[in-house]
Amino acid sequence: MPAHIIYGDSFLVAQELKKLEQEAGADQLLDANQHRINGPQAKLPDLLAVCHALPFMDACRLVVVTGLLTTLDNRSSRGGRGRNARSNQSNRALGEWESLPPALAAMPDTTRLLFVDNALSDANPLLVALKDLAQIRHRPAPGGEALARYIKDLAQQKGSDISPAAIKTFTDLVGNDLWTLDRELEKLSLYAAGRHIDESDIQEMVSQVREASIFNAVDAMLDGRPAVALRLLQQLRQDGAALPYIITMIERQLRLIALARYWSEQRIPQPELAGKLGVPPFAVRKTVDQARRHPWPDLTRRYQQLLDTDLALKTGQVESDDLALELLVTDLAATGRG
Repeated sequence: MPAHIIYGDSFLVAQELKKLEQEAGADQLLDANQHRINGPQAKLPDLLAVCHALPFMDACRLVVVTGLLTTLDNRSSRGGRGRNARSNQSNRALGEWESLPPALAAMPDTTRLLFVDNALSDANPLLVALKDLAQIRHRPAPGGEALARYIKDLAQQKGSDISPAAIKTFTDLVGNDLWTLDRELEKLSLYAAGRHIDESDIQEMVSQVREASIFNAVDAMLDGRPAVALRLLQQLRQDGAALPYIITMIERQLRLIALARYWSEQRIPQPELAGKLGVPPFAVRKTVDQARRHPWPDLTRRYQQLLDTDLALKTGQVESDDLALELLVTDLAATGRG
């Protein structure tokens, strides 16, 4: 099939896109035969004009559309319930793109059309509409044992082995942020110089340990997993981080999540969010994912709980920092379960 939909984890999606571009011979194609289209700003007639044009002095024409399905996902999430309502909602969500499937069926074989997105719902209207016309390449981030195997295989690709204990420490600190995993594992492999990577190497070399720990702790609290969050934050305490620092970092992450939700609802493209939030692109992707999973009332309650803990600590209403931290984690995680 000349059309492909690639979605899931941004790191794996980027790898899959690179692979397909290489198969299409992108490095040899004329600029006139390569098109990069921003999905949220795309117009159907313009896209079809490009896709139906024959390549100029090349074997194929490469068209990469980024973020279109995500935009339609956001539209389809606002609507009614029930079978008829869902059907009408899907049609409304597609809008002008309802004409895309039959148009793609008539697309010349010389066009390589790639739709690139991050996480999508199974009910995404365009994903459903194109399922028989495009090759679907879902690349979700691994978790659990699959993540451990991924890290082990990646270390071997980089010329090193990594112990099971080191893998556990690594995943506790970084989670399944594959961009950070790849970057830090590259450093660790060079540092270990062919020997086994162990826990001490990770503690010494992973540069984003604190920020990653805060991020994953907040993620665990939002998902109602207090034991994981408390373990990560207690490790920061043991490494010398004061409780006010930890509270400040949690507050910062909650604020970023709220801002990411606000800007996403304004349909600001993710590439622009990095500048608005003041964080690197890989952090934007994960923060937006957190924001999508938690509604405004949830975030508001957690923010208030954080402020209450900070006030109690500053006014001496809590006996110890350790108790304050445990109560905070328990309260925030309980909000996630309620």
